[in-house]
Amino acid sequence: MATAEEPKKKTAVKEQDSAGTTAADAAKPAPADDLTTTQHTVTAGRRKLKYTATTGRIVLRQEVVTDGKFDGHLPKAEVFLTAYTLDDADPGTRPVTFAFNGGPGSSSIWLHLGLLGPRRVVSGDVGELAPPPYGLVDNAETLLRDTDLVFIDPVSTGFSRAAEGEKPGEYHGFTADLESVGEVIRLWTSRNGRWMSPKFLAGESYGTTRAAGLAAHLQDRYGMYLNGIILISAVLEFATGEFSPGNDLPFTMFLPTYAATAHYHGLVPDRELAEVLADAERFAAGRYPNALAQGNRVPDDYRTEVIGRLAALTGLSEDYLDRVNLRVEHMRFFAELLRSRRQVVGRLDTRFTGWDADSGGESSLDDPSFRAIIGPYTAALNHYLHAELGYHNDLPYEFLSSTAAKDWSYKEFENSHVTVADKLAEAMRANPHLKVHVASGYYDCATPYFATESSIARLQIPAELRDNIELRYYPAGHMMYVHEPTRQQQSKDLAAFIKGASNR
Repeated sequence: MATAEEPKKKTAVKEQDSAGTTAADAAKPAPADDLTTTQHTVTAGRRKLKYTATTGRIVLRQEVVTDGKFDGHLPKAEVFLTAYTLDDADPGTRPVTFAFNGGPGSSSIWLHLGLLGPRRVVSGDVGELAPPPYGLVDNAETLLRDTDLVFIDPVSTGFSRAAEGEKPGEYHGFTADLESVGEVIRLWTSRNGRWMSPKFLAGESYGTTRAAGLAAHLQDRYGMYLNGIILISAVLEFATGEFSPGNDLPFTMFLPTYAATAHYHGLVPDRELAEVLADAERFAAGRYPNALAQGNRVPDDYRTEVIGRLAALTGLSEDYLDRVNLRVEHMRFFAELLRSRRQVVGRLDTRFTGWDADSGGESSLDDPSFRAIIGPYTAALNHYLHAELGYHNDLPYEFLSSTAAKDWSYKEFENSHVTVADKLAEAMRANPHLKVHVASGYYDCATPYFATESSIARLQIPAELRDNIELRYYPAGHMMYVHEPTRQQQSKDLAAFIKGASNR
Protein backbone atom coordinates (compact mmCIF):
# COMPACT_ATOMS: atom_id res chain seq x y z
CA MET A 1 0.00 0.00 0.00
CA ALA A 2 1.44 3.29 -1.05
CA THR A 3 2.13 5.96 1.59
CA ALA A 4 2.53 9.67 1.27
CA GLU A 5 6.14 10.84 0.99
CA GLU A 6 7.39 12.34 4.25
CA PRO A 7 8.38 15.96 3.99
CA LYS A 8 12.12 16.48 3.88
CA LYS A 9 13.62 17.88 7.08
CA LYS A 10 15.33 21.22 6.62
CA THR A 11 18.63 21.70 8.31
CA ALA A 12 19.92 25.20 8.87
CA VAL A 13 23.48 25.46 7.67
CA LYS A 14 25.59 28.48 8.52
CA GLU A 15 27.93 29.35 5.72
CA GLN A 16 31.42 30.01 7.02
CA ASP A 17 34.37 31.78 5.52
CA SER A 18 37.89 30.36 5.58
CA ALA A 19 38.42 31.73 9.09
CA GLY A 20 35.35 29.95 10.44
CA THR A 21 33.29 33.14 10.78
CA THR A 22 29.60 32.81 9.99
CA ALA A 23 27.60 35.43 8.14
CA ALA A 24 25.57 35.97 11.30
CA ASP A 25 28.76 36.57 13.27
CA ALA A 26 30.01 39.03 10.67
CA ALA A 27 26.77 40.98 10.94
CA LYS A 28 27.16 41.47 14.68
CA PRO A 29 28.33 44.95 15.59
CA ALA A 30 31.79 45.00 17.12
CA PRO A 31 31.86 46.06 20.77
CA ALA A 32 32.43 49.78 21.19
CA ASP A 33 33.05 52.19 24.03
CA ASP A 34 29.79 53.26 25.70
CA LEU A 35 30.95 56.25 27.71
CA THR A 36 28.61 58.90 29.07
CA THR A 37 29.67 62.40 30.10
CA THR A 38 28.01 64.69 32.65
CA GLN A 39 28.91 68.02 34.26
CA HIS A 40 28.92 68.63 38.01
CA THR A 41 30.08 70.90 40.79
CA VAL A 42 31.17 70.19 44.34
CA THR A 43 32.23 72.53 47.11
CA ALA A 44 35.50 71.40 48.68
CA GLY A 45 36.60 73.62 51.50
CA ARG A 46 36.31 77.17 50.18
CA ARG A 47 36.59 76.08 46.55
CA LYS A 48 33.75 75.35 44.16
CA LEU A 49 35.03 72.68 41.80
CA LYS A 50 33.51 72.32 38.33
CA TYR A 51 34.27 68.91 36.93
CA THR A 52 33.38 66.44 34.21
CA ALA A 53 32.42 62.86 35.02
CA THR A 54 32.96 60.25 32.31
CA THR A 55 31.71 56.76 33.00
CA GLY A 56 31.20 53.58 31.01
CA ARG A 57 33.08 50.75 29.36
CA ILE A 58 36.08 50.95 27.08
CA VAL A 59 37.09 48.09 24.81
CA LEU A 60 40.46 46.45 25.30
CA ARG A 61 41.90 45.02 22.11
CA GLN A 62 44.74 42.64 21.42
CA GLU A 63 47.11 42.76 18.48
CA VAL A 64 46.87 39.42 16.68
CA VAL A 65 49.64 38.10 14.45
CA THR A 66 49.15 34.75 12.70
CA ASP A 67 51.98 33.11 10.76
CA GLY A 68 53.82 36.42 10.74
CA LYS A 69 50.79 38.27 9.33
CA PHE A 70 49.02 41.05 11.26
CA ASP A 71 45.36 40.11 11.64
CA GLY A 72 44.16 43.25 13.40
CA HIS A 73 43.16 44.38 16.85
CA LEU A 74 40.57 41.98 18.22
CA PRO A 75 38.27 42.94 21.14
CA LYS A 76 39.13 41.00 24.28
CA ALA A 77 37.36 42.76 27.14
CA GLU A 78 35.14 45.70 28.05
CA VAL A 79 36.39 47.50 31.16
CA PHE A 80 34.23 49.83 33.23
CA LEU A 81 35.70 53.03 34.61
CA THR A 82 34.60 56.34 36.08
CA ALA A 83 36.83 59.37 35.51
CA TYR A 84 36.59 62.79 37.11
CA THR A 85 38.50 65.65 35.49
CA LEU A 86 38.54 69.21 36.75
CA ASP A 87 37.28 71.67 34.14
CA ASP A 88 39.65 74.38 32.84
CA ALA A 89 42.73 72.75 34.43
CA ASP A 90 46.11 72.56 32.72
CA PRO A 91 46.66 68.87 31.84
CA GLY A 92 50.40 69.43 31.89
CA THR A 93 50.43 70.27 35.58
CA ARG A 94 47.22 68.67 36.83
CA PRO A 95 47.93 65.28 38.49
CA VAL A 96 45.84 62.21 37.69
CA THR A 97 45.35 59.25 40.03
CA PHE A 98 44.25 55.78 38.87
CA ALA A 99 42.43 54.01 41.71
CA PHE A 100 41.21 50.47 42.30
CA ASN A 101 40.36 48.13 45.15
CA GLY A 102 41.46 44.58 45.66
CA GLY A 103 39.89 41.25 46.45
CA PRO A 104 41.04 39.95 44.06
CA GLY A 105 37.62 40.27 42.51
CA SER A 106 36.59 43.59 44.04
CA SER A 107 35.30 46.59 42.14
CA SER A 108 36.51 50.10 42.95
CA ILE A 109 33.29 50.91 44.82
CA TRP A 110 34.98 51.31 48.22
CA LEU A 111 37.63 53.92 47.40
CA HIS A 112 35.25 55.57 44.93
CA LEU A 113 32.36 56.27 47.33
CA GLY A 114 34.16 55.91 50.64
CA LEU A 115 37.16 58.20 50.41
CA LEU A 116 38.35 59.70 47.14
CA GLY A 117 35.42 60.62 44.87
CA PRO A 118 33.32 63.81 44.81
CA ARG A 119 30.31 61.96 46.21
CA ARG A 120 30.38 59.65 49.22
CA VAL A 121 28.07 57.19 50.89
CA VAL A 122 26.70 57.72 54.38
CA SER A 123 27.14 54.31 55.99
CA GLY A 124 27.60 55.15 59.64
CA ASP A 125 30.11 53.45 61.91
CA VAL A 126 30.32 51.10 64.86
CA GLY A 127 27.29 51.56 67.10
CA GLU A 128 25.60 54.05 64.77
CA LEU A 129 25.13 52.29 61.43
CA ALA A 130 22.86 54.07 58.96
CA PRO A 131 19.56 52.28 58.21
CA PRO A 132 18.31 51.54 54.66
CA PRO A 133 17.91 53.17 52.21
CA TYR A 134 21.10 55.00 53.27
CA GLY A 135 22.41 58.30 51.89
CA LEU A 136 24.72 59.87 49.32
CA VAL A 137 26.24 63.31 49.89
CA ASP A 138 28.90 65.60 48.47
CA ASN A 139 32.40 64.79 49.63
CA ALA A 140 33.87 68.10 50.76
CA GLU A 141 37.22 66.36 51.32
CA THR A 142 37.39 64.72 47.87
CA LEU A 143 40.86 64.21 46.47
CA LEU A 144 39.54 65.79 43.26
CA ARG A 145 40.70 69.06 44.79
CA ASP A 146 44.28 68.03 44.07
CA THR A 147 44.17 65.38 41.34
CA ASP A 148 41.92 64.08 38.60
CA LEU A 149 40.60 60.62 39.42
CA VAL A 150 40.08 57.47 37.33
CA PHE A 151 38.40 54.53 39.09
CA ILE A 152 38.97 51.20 37.34
CA ASP A 153 36.96 48.00 37.75
CA PRO A 154 39.09 45.02 36.61
CA VAL A 155 37.53 42.39 34.33
CA SER A 156 34.61 40.51 35.97
CA THR A 157 34.08 43.27 38.56
CA GLY A 158 31.64 46.17 38.37
CA PHE A 159 30.27 46.25 34.82
CA SER A 160 33.56 44.98 33.35
CA ARG A 161 33.32 41.76 31.36
CA ALA A 162 35.30 39.69 28.90
CA ALA A 163 34.28 40.39 25.30
CA GLU A 164 31.73 38.07 23.70
CA GLY A 165 33.36 34.74 22.95
CA GLU A 166 36.32 35.38 25.26
CA LYS A 167 37.09 33.60 28.52
CA PRO A 168 36.84 35.69 31.71
CA GLY A 169 39.26 33.34 33.43
CA GLU A 170 42.06 34.61 31.21
CA TYR A 171 41.98 37.82 33.26
CA HIS A 172 41.73 36.17 36.67
CA GLY A 173 45.41 36.00 37.51
CA PHE A 174 48.34 38.02 38.71
CA THR A 175 50.08 38.85 35.41
CA ALA A 176 46.95 39.02 33.25
CA ASP A 177 45.43 41.47 35.74
CA LEU A 178 48.51 43.72 35.62
CA GLU A 179 48.48 43.68 31.83
CA SER A 180 44.78 44.50 31.46
CA VAL A 181 44.68 47.24 34.11
CA GLY A 182 47.96 48.62 32.75
CA GLU A 183 46.44 48.78 29.28
CA VAL A 184 43.43 50.71 30.62
CA ILE A 185 45.81 53.22 32.19
CA ARG A 186 47.80 53.57 28.95
CA LEU A 187 44.67 54.03 26.85
CA TRP A 188 43.14 56.64 29.14
CA THR A 189 46.42 58.53 29.39
CA SER A 190 46.91 58.61 25.62
CA ARG A 191 43.31 59.42 24.68
CA ASN A 192 43.16 62.27 27.18
CA GLY A 193 46.56 63.76 26.42
CA ARG A 194 47.94 63.15 29.91
CA TRP A 195 51.40 61.70 29.33
CA MET A 196 52.97 64.87 30.75
CA SER A 197 50.72 64.96 33.82
CA PRO A 198 52.00 63.85 37.24
CA LYS A 199 50.64 60.31 37.61
CA PHE A 200 49.70 58.28 40.68
CA LEU A 201 48.28 54.87 41.54
CA ALA A 202 46.00 54.32 44.53
CA GLY A 203 45.22 50.78 45.60
CA GLU A 204 43.55 49.16 48.58
CA SER A 205 44.14 45.63 49.90
CA TYR A 206 44.96 43.39 46.89
CA GLY A 207 44.86 46.68 45.02
CA THR A 208 48.17 47.46 46.75
CA THR A 209 49.57 44.20 45.39
CA ARG A 210 48.35 45.32 41.97
CA ALA A 211 49.74 48.85 42.39
CA ALA A 212 53.20 47.66 43.37
CA GLY A 213 53.27 45.26 40.42
CA LEU A 214 51.90 47.93 38.06
CA ALA A 215 54.60 50.42 39.03
CA ALA A 216 57.22 48.09 37.58
CA HIS A 217 54.99 46.89 34.70
CA LEU A 218 54.14 50.39 33.48
CA GLN A 219 57.82 51.32 33.51
CA ASP A 220 58.96 48.19 31.69
CA ARG A 221 56.10 47.86 29.18
CA TYR A 222 55.26 51.47 28.32
CA GLY A 223 58.07 53.56 29.76
CA MET A 224 55.48 55.23 32.02
CA TYR A 225 57.11 56.49 35.19
CA LEU A 226 54.94 57.45 38.14
CA ASN A 227 55.18 60.23 40.66
CA GLY A 228 53.66 58.28 43.50
CA ILE A 229 51.86 55.20 44.78
CA ILE A 230 49.20 55.19 47.50
CA LEU A 231 48.98 51.87 49.36
CA ILE A 232 45.93 51.61 51.63
CA SER A 233 45.72 48.49 53.83
CA ALA A 234 48.69 47.01 52.06
CA VAL A 235 49.72 43.44 51.42
CA LEU A 236 53.05 43.11 49.63
CA GLU A 237 54.15 39.68 50.87
CA PHE A 238 51.44 37.06 51.27
CA ALA A 239 53.60 34.94 53.59
CA THR A 240 52.99 37.51 56.33
CA GLY A 241 49.29 36.69 56.35
CA GLU A 242 48.97 33.04 55.34
CA PHE A 243 48.30 30.80 58.33
CA SER A 244 49.70 27.62 56.81
CA PRO A 245 51.51 24.66 58.39
CA GLY A 246 55.15 25.44 59.05
CA ASN A 247 54.73 29.21 58.64
CA ASP A 248 54.86 30.89 62.05
CA LEU A 249 55.29 34.40 60.64
CA PRO A 250 51.59 35.41 60.67
CA PHE A 251 51.25 34.67 64.40
CA THR A 252 53.76 37.41 65.17
CA MET A 253 52.55 39.77 62.44
CA PHE A 254 48.96 39.70 63.74
CA LEU A 255 49.78 40.05 67.43
CA PRO A 256 49.77 43.89 67.63
CA THR A 257 46.36 43.96 65.90
CA TYR A 258 45.05 41.34 68.33
CA ALA A 259 46.29 43.57 71.16
CA ALA A 260 44.64 46.67 69.69
CA THR A 261 41.38 44.74 69.33
CA ALA A 262 41.46 43.47 72.90
CA HIS A 263 42.15 47.01 74.10
CA TYR A 264 39.24 48.40 72.08
CA HIS A 265 36.82 45.88 73.59
CA GLY A 266 37.94 46.60 77.16
CA LEU A 267 40.01 43.46 77.74
CA VAL A 268 43.28 45.32 78.33
CA PRO A 269 42.19 47.87 80.91
CA ASP A 270 44.02 50.85 82.40
CA ARG A 271 46.47 51.26 79.52
CA GLU A 272 46.66 53.65 76.58
CA LEU A 273 46.47 52.17 73.08
CA ALA A 274 49.91 53.51 72.14
CA GLU A 275 51.44 51.80 75.17
CA VAL A 276 49.73 48.50 74.37
CA LEU A 277 50.85 48.60 70.74
CA ALA A 278 54.46 49.40 71.62
CA ASP A 279 54.50 46.49 74.08
CA ALA A 280 52.97 44.10 71.53
CA GLU A 281 55.38 45.18 68.79
CA ARG A 282 58.44 44.61 71.00
CA PHE A 283 57.18 41.19 72.01
CA ALA A 284 56.24 40.28 68.41
CA ALA A 285 59.74 41.20 67.22
CA GLY A 286 61.65 39.49 70.00
CA ARG A 287 60.82 36.80 72.53
CA TYR A 288 57.59 35.64 70.91
CA PRO A 289 59.02 34.56 67.52
CA ASN A 290 62.03 33.15 69.36
CA ALA A 291 59.74 30.91 71.39
CA LEU A 292 57.82 29.80 68.29
CA ALA A 293 61.03 28.99 66.45
CA GLN A 294 62.14 26.67 69.27
CA GLY A 295 59.04 24.54 68.90
CA ASN A 296 58.94 21.72 71.46
CA ARG A 297 62.44 22.66 72.60
CA VAL A 298 61.25 25.83 74.34
CA PRO A 299 61.93 25.58 78.09
CA ASP A 300 58.89 25.29 80.34
CA ASP A 301 59.57 28.55 82.17
CA TYR A 302 60.01 30.40 78.85
CA ARG A 303 56.77 28.92 77.53
CA THR A 304 54.94 29.95 80.69
CA GLU A 305 56.29 33.48 80.37
CA VAL A 306 55.18 33.72 76.74
CA ILE A 307 51.69 32.47 77.58
CA GLY A 308 51.39 35.08 80.32
CA ARG A 309 52.52 37.90 78.01
CA LEU A 310 50.14 36.78 75.26
CA ALA A 311 47.23 36.62 77.68
CA ALA A 312 47.95 40.13 78.97
CA LEU A 313 48.14 41.52 75.44
CA THR A 314 45.28 39.67 73.72
CA GLY A 315 42.70 39.21 76.47
CA LEU A 316 42.63 35.48 75.77
CA SER A 317 42.89 33.01 78.62
CA GLU A 318 46.18 31.34 79.48
CA ASP A 319 44.43 27.97 79.22
CA TYR A 320 43.31 28.71 75.65
CA LEU A 321 46.77 29.95 74.64
CA ASP A 322 48.33 26.82 76.10
CA ARG A 323 45.90 24.58 74.21
CA VAL A 324 46.60 26.27 70.86
CA ASN A 325 50.33 25.92 71.49
CA LEU A 326 50.97 29.71 71.59
CA ARG A 327 49.60 30.09 68.07
CA VAL A 328 46.38 32.09 67.60
CA GLU A 329 44.99 31.86 64.07
CA HIS A 330 42.94 34.91 63.15
CA MET A 331 39.59 33.26 62.37
CA ARG A 332 39.80 31.47 65.71
CA PHE A 333 40.68 34.75 67.43
CA PHE A 334 37.52 36.40 66.06
CA ALA A 335 35.39 33.66 67.63
CA GLU A 336 37.30 33.33 70.90
CA LEU A 337 37.90 36.91 72.02
CA LEU A 338 34.32 37.78 73.00
CA ARG A 339 32.99 34.24 73.40
CA SER A 340 31.81 35.00 76.92
CA ARG A 341 29.60 37.73 75.43
CA ARG A 342 28.42 35.36 72.68
CA GLN A 343 29.80 37.72 70.07
CA VAL A 344 32.38 37.53 67.26
CA VAL A 345 34.56 40.39 66.06
CA GLY A 346 35.10 41.52 62.47
CA ARG A 347 37.98 40.65 60.20
CA LEU A 348 38.13 43.78 58.07
CA ASP A 349 37.53 45.93 61.13
CA THR A 350 37.77 44.34 64.55
CA ARG A 351 35.88 47.21 66.18
CA PHE A 352 32.70 45.67 64.77
CA THR A 353 30.93 42.80 66.53
CA GLY A 354 28.20 40.40 65.51
CA TRP A 355 26.73 36.97 66.17
CA ASP A 356 27.29 33.54 64.70
CA ALA A 357 24.50 30.98 64.66
CA ASP A 358 26.63 28.81 66.93
CA SER A 359 28.29 30.65 69.81
CA GLY A 360 30.45 27.61 70.52
CA GLY A 361 32.12 27.40 67.13
CA GLU A 362 35.87 27.15 66.85
CA SER A 363 36.11 29.84 64.15
CA SER A 364 34.04 32.82 63.08
CA LEU A 365 31.66 32.00 60.22
CA ASP A 366 31.11 35.51 58.88
CA ASP A 367 32.55 39.03 59.03
CA PRO A 368 30.23 41.51 60.76
CA SER A 369 32.35 44.46 59.62
CA PHE A 370 31.87 43.54 55.95
CA ARG A 371 28.15 42.94 56.43
CA ALA A 372 27.81 46.36 58.05
CA ILE A 373 29.01 48.31 55.01
CA ILE A 374 28.08 46.25 51.98
CA GLY A 375 24.44 47.42 51.89
CA PRO A 376 25.09 51.18 51.97
CA TYR A 377 27.83 51.04 49.35
CA THR A 378 26.01 48.90 46.79
CA ALA A 379 22.76 50.88 47.13
CA ALA A 380 24.58 54.18 46.74
CA LEU A 381 26.68 53.03 43.77
CA ASN A 382 23.76 51.62 41.78
CA HIS A 383 21.71 54.76 42.36
CA TYR A 384 24.62 57.07 41.61
CA LEU A 385 25.64 55.55 38.28
CA HIS A 386 22.09 55.51 36.92
CA ALA A 387 20.50 58.62 38.42
CA GLU A 388 23.41 61.05 38.57
CA LEU A 389 26.00 59.91 36.02
CA GLY A 390 23.47 58.76 33.44
CA TYR A 391 25.02 55.37 32.79
CA HIS A 392 22.55 52.54 32.18
CA ASN A 393 23.44 48.87 31.99
CA ASP A 394 21.23 45.90 32.78
CA LEU A 395 24.15 43.80 33.96
CA PRO A 396 24.46 43.43 37.74
CA TYR A 397 27.21 45.59 39.16
CA GLU A 398 29.60 43.02 40.63
CA PHE A 399 30.90 44.80 43.70
CA LEU A 400 32.77 41.63 44.69
CA SER A 401 33.08 38.77 42.21
CA SER A 402 33.27 35.44 43.98
CA THR A 403 34.02 33.75 40.63
CA ALA A 404 37.09 35.88 40.01
CA ALA A 405 38.30 35.37 43.57
CA LYS A 406 37.82 31.60 43.37
CA ASP A 407 39.52 31.29 39.98
CA TRP A 408 42.41 33.68 40.67
CA SER A 409 45.74 32.26 39.53
CA TYR A 410 49.16 32.84 41.06
CA LYS A 411 50.90 30.44 38.70
CA GLU A 412 53.85 32.82 38.47
CA PHE A 413 54.61 32.00 42.12
CA GLU A 414 54.38 28.23 41.96
CA ASN A 415 56.13 26.68 44.98
CA SER A 416 56.76 30.12 46.49
CA HIS A 417 54.84 32.78 48.38
CA VAL A 418 53.27 35.61 46.43
CA THR A 419 55.28 38.82 46.77
CA VAL A 420 55.48 42.16 45.00
CA ALA A 421 57.96 43.72 47.41
CA ASP A 422 60.64 43.05 44.80
CA LYS A 423 58.55 44.82 42.12
CA LEU A 424 58.06 47.88 44.29
CA ALA A 425 61.76 48.01 45.12
CA GLU A 426 62.61 47.60 41.44
CA ALA A 427 60.34 50.49 40.50
CA MET A 428 61.85 52.72 43.19
CA ARG A 429 65.43 51.93 42.20
CA ALA A 430 64.67 52.69 38.55
CA ASN A 431 62.74 55.85 39.40
CA PRO A 432 64.33 57.53 42.44
CA HIS A 433 61.65 60.24 42.34
CA LEU A 434 58.87 57.71 43.03
CA LYS A 435 57.15 58.45 46.36
CA VAL A 436 55.14 55.88 48.34
CA HIS A 437 52.36 56.58 50.84
CA VAL A 438 51.35 53.66 53.09
CA ALA A 439 48.16 53.86 55.18
CA SER A 440 47.27 51.26 57.81
CA GLY A 441 44.47 50.77 60.34
CA TYR A 442 45.20 49.47 63.82
CA TYR A 443 42.04 47.33 63.76
CA ASP A 444 42.60 45.79 60.32
CA CYS A 445 42.91 42.01 60.71
CA ALA A 446 42.90 41.36 56.95
CA THR A 447 46.16 43.19 56.23
CA PRO A 448 47.66 43.88 59.69
CA TYR A 449 49.79 46.99 60.00
CA PHE A 450 52.77 45.21 61.59
CA ALA A 451 53.03 42.90 58.58
CA THR A 452 53.02 45.92 56.28
CA GLU A 453 55.75 47.54 58.36
CA SER A 454 57.82 44.38 58.10
CA SER A 455 57.54 44.28 54.31
CA ILE A 456 58.42 47.97 53.95
CA ALA A 457 61.39 47.66 56.32
CA ARG A 458 62.88 44.86 54.22
CA LEU A 459 62.50 46.50 50.79
CA GLN A 460 65.70 46.15 48.82
CA ILE A 461 66.26 49.84 48.21
CA PRO A 462 69.27 52.00 49.05
CA ALA A 463 69.24 54.12 52.20
CA GLU A 464 68.90 57.24 50.05
CA LEU A 465 65.39 56.16 49.01
CA ARG A 466 64.01 55.35 52.46
CA ASP A 467 62.70 58.87 52.87
CA ASN A 468 60.57 58.38 49.75
CA ILE A 469 58.23 56.25 51.86
CA GLU A 470 55.79 57.69 54.39
CA LEU A 471 53.75 55.60 56.83
CA ARG A 472 50.42 56.73 58.28
CA TYR A 473 48.31 54.99 60.93
CA TYR A 474 44.65 55.36 61.86
CA PRO A 475 42.36 54.10 64.68
CA ALA A 476 40.14 52.15 62.28
CA GLY A 477 40.10 49.02 60.14
CA HIS A 478 40.64 47.87 56.57
CA MET A 479 38.23 50.38 55.00
CA MET A 480 39.50 52.87 57.54
CA TYR A 481 37.47 55.74 56.11
CA VAL A 482 34.19 54.38 57.55
CA HIS A 483 35.50 55.97 60.75
CA GLU A 484 34.65 59.64 60.24
CA PRO A 485 37.61 61.24 62.08
CA THR A 486 39.93 58.92 60.15
CA ARG A 487 38.30 59.79 56.82
CA GLN A 488 38.87 63.48 57.39
CA GLN A 489 42.46 63.08 58.54
CA GLN A 490 43.28 60.59 55.80
CA SER A 491 41.91 62.95 53.16
CA LYS A 492 44.28 65.67 54.44
CA ASP A 493 47.21 63.25 54.43
CA LEU A 494 46.53 62.12 50.87
CA ALA A 495 46.16 65.68 49.62
CA ALA A 496 49.50 66.59 51.17
CA PHE A 497 51.11 63.52 49.58
CA ILE A 498 49.78 64.33 46.09
CA LYS A 499 50.99 67.92 46.34
CA GLY A 500 54.41 66.95 47.62
CA ALA A 501 55.00 64.18 45.07
CA SER A 502 53.76 66.07 42.00
CA ASN A 503 57.05 67.99 41.68
CA ARG A 504 55.21 71.08 40.44
